[in-house]
Amino acid sequence: MYHRRMSTPTVSDLLCFDLYSTSRQMTAAYRPLLDEHDLTYPQYLVLLALWEQDGQSVKELAARLRLDYGTLSPLVKRLEAHGRVTRARNPQDERSTLVTLTPAGAALRPLADRLYEHAADVLEMDDADLATLRRLIGTVRDRLAAAPID
Repeated sequence: MYHRRMSTPTVSDLLCFDLYSTSRQMTAAYRPLLDEHDLTYPQYLVLLALWEQDGQSVKELAARLRLDYGTLSPLVKRLEAHGRVTRARNPQDERSTLVTLTPAGAALRPLADRLYEHAADVLEMDDADLATLRRLIGTVRDRLAAAPID
């Protein structure tokens, strides 16, 4: 259970700050490798989801990446402009848009392994420690997602 403090918290007391600053540092650690391919971290996440399963609808991608349509749509458009994905109407549902990797987008797949290895090297953590960290962060994320908003 999260302990309530009697005094006003400081920045160093805040879990949300720890998560926020860690996310920024992690993205900064990835930036040099992503810059080699003219990718932003959010664009990389879209590609990663498509490497897992190509030909997803925008709705499926948004759910997988926990992004709203207004955030995801410009990412997909930029990837399309750079020749990494295509967008087309779903033949089974004209209201749905499918996002599919191009050969250029598929060719970037080895980048996922490079980034994973880079993160493990920078963090100096073995697979077991990384799995524990991800499990704990996932628990925090899922509990926050399920919590009622006051």
